[in-house]
Amino acid sequence: MKQKKYTVLAWVFTGMLAFVSPLQASGDHSDGHSHGHDEATHTSQDEMFLKKKEIDGYSVTFHIMKAKPGKEMGGSHDFMIKVEKDGKALTNIVMNTRVKHPDGKAESKKAMKMGDWLMAGYDLGHEGKHQMMILFKTADGMKHKGGVYYSSH
Repeated sequence: MKQKKYTVLAWVFTGMLAFVSPLQASGDHSDGHSHGHDEATHTSQDEMFLKKKEIDGYSVTFHIMKAKPGKEMGGSHDFMIKVEKDGKALTNIVMNTRVKHPDGKAESKKAMKMGDWLMAGYDLGHEGKHQMMILFKTADGMKHKGGVYYSSH
């Protein structure tokens, strides 16, 4: 039964990606080669957070959205990440995520695979700037890290 639930969730998530993909063609896509973090992007509860950046030659998309009621997977928001090389999503990677909350407290979670995306759930509904970080290991054994800031208000 649990496997069936995850299969249904994967299909729902895939359907959402089909809707979101055209939106990736617009917006702020920085090509800076940096391990650092970008300035905070402010979003309301109804807006979508989508930011793409380069990390060690990989194109990494950060996507944060409020979890649908009853579909929370570990928190109020879904923190989703896609790593691509030469336009192709990498699915053979292991990723850990970490969030430093506005109050200074931090928590870490291993990302779950959801198709081409990796995801972790966090409670991000409280006001302030959250530092969203990732650390992933590619098939060649190399480790890569980076992140973005997410502000909720």
